[in-house]
Amino acid sequence: MNITLPDGSVRDLKPGSTGQDLANDIGPGLAKAAIAVSVNGIQKDLSDPINEDSEVSIITLDSEDGLEIMRHTLTAQVLARAVQNLYPGTKLAIGPTIKDGFYYDFEFKKPISPDDLERIEKEMAKIINSKSSITKKLYSKKDAIAVFKSKKETYKELIIEESDQSDDFQLYYQDDNEFVDLCRGPHLPSLKHIGSFKLTKLAGAYWKGDSKNKMLTRIYGTAWKNDKDLNAYLHSLEEAEKRDHRKLGKEMSLFHFQEEAPGMVFWHPNGWTIYRLLEDFIREKLSDYGYQEIRTPQVVDRKLWEASGHWDKYRENMFITEIDEEHANEKRTNALKPMNCPCHVQVYNQGLKSYRDLPLRFAEFGSCHRYEASGTMHGLMRVRGFTQDDGHIFCTEEQIESETKLFIELLSNIYKDLGFDSFDIKLSTRPEVRVGSDEVWDKAEQALESAIKKLDLPYTLEEGDGAFYGPKLDFVLTDAIGREWQCGTFQADFNLPERLEAEYVGEDGKKHIPVMIHRAVLGSFERFIGVLIENYSGKLPFWLAPVQVVVASITSDVDDYAEKVALALEEKGIRCSLDLRNEKISYKVREHSSTKTPVIMALGKREQESNSVSVRRIGSNNNESISLEQALKDLSIENSKRH
Repeated sequence: MNITLPDGSVRDLKPGSTGQDLANDIGPGLAKAAIAVSVNGIQKDLSDPINEDSEVSIITLDSEDGLEIMRHTLTAQVLARAVQNLYPGTKLAIGPTIKDGFYYDFEFKKPISPDDLERIEKEMAKIINSKSSITKKLYSKKDAIAVFKSKKETYKELIIEESDQSDDFQLYYQDDNEFVDLCRGPHLPSLKHIGSFKLTKLAGAYWKGDSKNKMLTRIYGTAWKNDKDLNAYLHSLEEAEKRDHRKLGKEMSLFHFQEEAPGMVFWHPNGWTIYRLLEDFIREKLSDYGYQEIRTPQVVDRKLWEASGHWDKYRENMFITEIDEEHANEKRTNALKPMNCPCHVQVYNQGLKSYRDLPLRFAEFGSCHRYEASGTMHGLMRVRGFTQDDGHIFCTEEQIESETKLFIELLSNIYKDLGFDSFDIKLSTRPEVRVGSDEVWDKAEQALESAIKKLDLPYTLEEGDGAFYGPKLDFVLTDAIGREWQCGTFQADFNLPERLEAEYVGEDGKKHIPVMIHRAVLGSFERFIGVLIENYSGKLPFWLAPVQVVVASITSDVDDYAEKVALALEEKGIRCSLDLRNEKISYKVREHSSTKTPVIMALGKREQESNSVSVRRIGSNNNESISLEQALKDLSIENSKRH
């Protein structure tokens, strides 16, 4: 049979040859490094036979696929075994890989604590040092159930019983055949290929994610090819922890959450200042790009959500309210809006529109509410109540390309001013649950893809990740420590305008349905502010800092001068606070540095006599003595600049 390799070369092997046979045929180096094989795009174990002409690639640890296979083997064959060695009677549930790591869910007889992770790691190291080979055996459904029934592994039994599969269940063993686990595979051929790992945390997890089921213990870990890669990753975790917006939000007194309003933000004066500055900045940009700002209701009758399709496709995420209208025979059902789009169509529908009116660009800082499960909420990054820098463009099909170009220009300018010079683009296509015909989806997907191709912009395809009403372009930022954040979006919708009877009179005098483009640059203000805080580690750009300058007196003798300096700063439009407390200047500097104030002006008798200020910038231990006039001029210029 002919085996075609990624470089286009062809190898002639006997039918039934394995991936390991192919690696041996290519060369001893690859044979030693091989851990799995991809046959016609499907990952398989090295021991699996290849029976026909195929396109084949050998997988090694140098690839992302190889790392994932190593992590999967580590969780299923090492972590699971280590736990059962140390805690006999522990039942195994599931153990998948996740981004940069893995987890396994267990039912322990007695609870364990984070202090036990080190003990488990040592046992894992012992198992890895055995360098055991891993072999796969195939079982019928009945026989696979029997294997796990004999071991009293009730969760594995359930998984097999509920599977639609009837045969060829894959069970993986180590050399001594004492430990076995059910797995989709592939696995490493031997434990000697496992690199460096670290268990990171414990968490609770319901079986199948259902709160009605038993709570299990989830052990998380990460694994990498070598110590260098592991240490680099652990360092990035430490850096991310330092930048955690929840921690910095508390230190900087920006916001808080509390049980009486789960997932809703209580903004403090400093946090709300950032919010307002960002909103004003976006409003100015939108005005420059021809958007008309509107405002729509937060509570809307279910009839509109039924007409738009949200009631059928999105109701589980909506907050529903019932109201007893006066003299009504039945209660009226409303919903807090989870999205602004149906309301924007209502504004569009007021009055007859002509093709000459298009494109029509509406913008709204729209307050939305979506139900998020309590376990998924995470500070500002995932909330139940949020505000979007939302916008909708009503245009013709011919205008999609130019509107795409204009939006990307707007988005690029905004991101650059906020400190993000580049971004990635993802094109997401139709999901399984959607509204509209395939014909309409074909048209929408082709329009977006054609537009971005003509702009000659690189993008990746994300099949099935589109919104339920249309395909979309997602814009992904990379922050200062390499994490990706999906923020902006641009979604072509051929469905909603028709469902809500939006029309315009074309050049031919006939009525046509406009294309509706859903677009946002920041996404939600809450989440984007969280991203900004973490990207800058709280040290926001000068123009965006809630308090830009602290004027701190060294002695009470200069309080009058300090008040004069603060007043001069305020007259220049610079946000400042005055610290006249009877505390040492070193204490004041430390305190205001912890709140990430960009500039601290320390004033003593010398500064008063010379009409000057001593300036310390955040992150610097040096003080600069400068005249008050020059300081005001420099800070005014800095405040007018962005990025």
